[in-house]
Amino acid sequence: MAVAPDNTSARDAAMALMSQYGEDAEVIATLRAAEVAAMGDVDALAHWDAVIAFIESGPDSANLN
Repeated sequence: MAVAPDNTSARDAAMALMSQYGEDAEVIATLRAAEVAAMGDVDALAHWDAVIAFIESGPDSANLN
């Protein structure tokens, strides 16, 4: 059974990717999700899915700090 991803961890990863890769952050997160999916790591996949969802929804001012 997969463990729910930590929202703070997903947010922090998403913010780091957006800071480093800008508009390509979602692509990078998707590639990482594909890598862990190929390895069968459902917990890591849940984390990267949460990161992707955060990037797609766009951070609001409450999520920036």
